[in-house]
Amino acid sequence: MAPSGEIRVIPVPLAGEIHPGDDLAEKLAAALKHQKLKPQSGDIVVVKHKIVSKAEGRLVRLDSVKTSASAKAWSHRTGTDARVIELALSESKRVVRKKKGVLITETRHGFVCANSGVDVSNVDGGLSAVLLPEDPDRSAANLRPTLKRRFRFDVAVIISDSFGRPWREGLTEVAIGVAGMKSIVDYRGRRDPHGYPLHASYEAVADEVACAAGLVCGKLNRTPVCIVRGLAFQNGRGSARELIRPAKNDLFR
Repeated sequence: MAPSGEIRVIPVPLAGEIHPGDDLAEKLAAALKHQKLKPQSGDIVVVKHKIVSKAEGRLVRLDSVKTSASAKAWSHRTGTDARVIELALSESKRVVRKKKGVLITETRHGFVCANSGVDVSNVDGGLSAVLLPEDPDRSAANLRPTLKRRFRFDVAVIISDSFGRPWREGLTEVAIGVAGMKSIVDYRGRRDPHGYPLHASYEAVADEVACAAGLVCGKLNRTPVCIVRGLAFQNGRGSARELIRPAKNDLFR
């Protein structure tokens, strides 16, 4: 990856709510046109996963959820909503840890996160929960052609979500869907400026871009999209799946 100079993070507010069946790419294109903001070659469009999930119909009315005995038991112990717990369990392929009111699961995508990414905030006031996209990499790939057709520039797309991290407090953004760029830059085998060979420098660039966008998008800003401009990233076929550590290399499984 070539050295980058100044990097800009440009907010792109969207007007109104996103509903199931909406053409998200067209809505994003309209928002960019309204701001008189034209994507440039080499831009990265970062989209919060929640609007992707809404457009794809990944919404569940909580009053439609039938709760199991295990969800009810966990709800009784922790005071959490049994319906959200039931959705988290149904969206998971394994429970990693249940302790101190926190449910950590591994989703079918391979993400390890709280409640399988099931969320009730910023949806509709608590009536529904939003699930992660079925295939966030595919969702990212689907956005690129429309943006390229409308603006005649090829951009990379990242879909992001907020995850907690082991050993660290607070949430940060991570890339759960990637298209048009390499997710990881591998410096292993190269030498640092002092001539020392690098052995473990494996940089999660897509996650770093997602975090940068998160500083501007925020949680309460009603800005679910950002453009990151000026980063000299590696073009190519990348995916968020590349960021998931294989079980054989995971010391904590």
